[in-house]
Amino acid sequence: MTALTVQLDDELLKRLRDLAAAQQRKEADIVREAVADYVRSARPFPIGMGKYHSGRPDGSERAGDLIREAVKDGQWP
Repeated sequence: MTALTVQLDDELLKRLRDLAAAQQRKEADIVREAVADYVRSARPFPIGMGKYHSGRPDGSERAGDLIREAVKDGQWP
């Protein structure tokens, strides 16, 4: 298994340690499980999203609308 270093702010680290102690689990196991859940549920961006300049000045403000349109048009899962 390859190691990965993750930096957490003090409050998040305290909450992680408290949770690990309460569940009698290792902090690394909780982090590993959380990352695995996130990766399983994450959806990829539509092809090309963020890769090209659209020429639209409102692209970031309308991202939700643009994604909905891409889904409707079958351009995104």
